[in-house]
Amino acid sequence: MTETAEQPDVPFRREIRSFVRREGRMTDAQKRALDDLWPQYGVEMPAAPLDLTALFGRDAPRVFEIGFGMGDYLHSRVVAEPQRDFFGVEVHRPGVGRLLHRVASAGARNLRVACDDAVVLLRDGIPDAALDEIVIQFPDPWHKARHNKRRLIQPAFAALAVRKLKPDGLLSLATDWAPYAEHMLDVLNAEPGLRNLSETGTYVPRPATRLKTKFEARGERLGHEVFDLAFARR
Repeated sequence: MTETAEQPDVPFRREIRSFVRREGRMTDAQKRALDDLWPQYGVEMPAAPLDLTALFGRDAPRVFEIGFGMGDYLHSRVVAEPQRDFFGVEVHRPGVGRLLHRVASAGARNLRVACDDAVVLLRDGIPDAALDEIVIQFPDPWHKARHNKRRLIQPAFAALAVRKLKPDGLLSLATDWAPYAEHMLDVLNAEPGLRNLSETGTYVPRPATRLKTKFEARGERLGHEVFDLAFARR
């Protein structure tokens, strides 16, 4: 993918990626879903901020998920919350195809997806103060110290999230890697535009909207505690 040219008012250039493209095997159903449903649900990297009202055909609360994996969580919310519009970004094409197949089978129309760098799309393709919620579930923790710089949650990203959220908009995160949870807390508590919704300034109970995925269940079997964080834009 060609990087979008940096604009004077953006907080950072997207040079160090927080993800690795792992295509994996795509089933025939996933491939058909991508081929047949992309014109209806898919969004290519825009050259300018999107008109989200025109994109969804209405003005409704908007949720943006970064890295939806196989789409279980996003599918559950799309179907359960038809009054909201959801925009998911994922580079794993089999996961995108699976989500499109399931959402179309449910007859839902309140979803748009992109298969690209979510941070670049958020920065360049989403208008400021346009989102009611940004969701980040189990991002790659980049365990090795020399790779920590690749972690998605960094001060520049926190500032970007503040720009894109509406006042009182929610930044919702989860991780099963304790060192990354502590890193998230340090970064997000230090961002003046965010307010930690935890009464203790640390973690919050698991939100009712957060479906327990197979990934999380596997982590629990391995003894991994899950940490939920919730911040609101001031």
